[in-house]
Amino acid sequence: MPSIYRSTACQQRVRDWCLERLGEWGVPHQRHEIPTTAGVTSVITMRAEPAPALPTVVLVPGTNTNGAVYRHIAKALATRWSTVVLDVPGQPGLSADVRPRRGRSPWYGQWLTESLDQAVPGPAIVVGHSLGGAIALASDSPRIAGRVLLSSAGLVRLLVPPAVVAATVPWLARPTVPRATRVLRRMVAPGGQVPVELAEWMALVADCCHSSLAPPPLPPELLAERRSVPCLVAAGRHDVFLPPRRVAPAARRHLGASLHILEGAGHLLLDEAPDEIVALVARALAPAPRDTA
Repeated sequence: MPSIYRSTACQQRVRDWCLERLGEWGVPHQRHEIPTTAGVTSVITMRAEPAPALPTVVLVPGTNTNGAVYRHIAKALATRWSTVVLDVPGQPGLSADVRPRRGRSPWYGQWLTESLDQAVPGPAIVVGHSLGGAIALASDSPRIAGRVLLSSAGLVRLLVPPAVVAATVPWLARPTVPRATRVLRRMVAPGGQVPVELAEWMALVADCCHSSLAPPPLPPELLAERRSVPCLVAAGRHDVFLPPRRVAPAARRHLGASLHILEGAGHLLLDEAPDEIVALVARALAPAPRDTA
């Protein structure tokens, strides 16, 4: 499997960026690495004080992102619950730099199962964004006590509007922060702000990495098996890739779950709607959390 990085120097630039952001982060946390069949995996752990007798919240970021990028939502979650953030192998960050060309869904599902066995002491509520949602669904780990799927892949095929393609081509051809900002602006709600640090990160990603494509929908029979575990599904009202009109019927059909629509948000829910995400996780951790249609 080839590296996702264009060169060893590019890999070091990405690692340096992540380690610098984590090093200057004022939130108490521990970072360590665990071995998996998908390669070494970076784990950020934050313990709530006092540690409540609740499942651990495990955040699985989406395509081209990682724990260093999403420090703000990790902090918001860790304020209330013990929280673990996993860097996904085959995505830019501090985990392994390879991913298979085929069969990625079962590969990622096995990776998450192994990671939960090592990084979480007991049951977990897995919070997956975009690709991370598809990974959460792909895993059949008995440790998963609930799933919170945010703008989740795996249920339907993602749309790629022409306007997004038109903004993406220049960003990939000659990455700059303004060009990354233009791409991200297509992903947020109309009038929404693009975080400066996220635009800087995405410029670095385009310069240093080979981005992966969106994962295909998971098999219906696999999704039907996931009905046995409580699941909350959410999407932004203005999500260009996964609009509610497509996600809602799929969530109901495959998971028996109704869709939570987050007004004023697009695809980047971790950036656009952190308070709403914390509220969804609280709902998932409450007694009788099943959210069925």
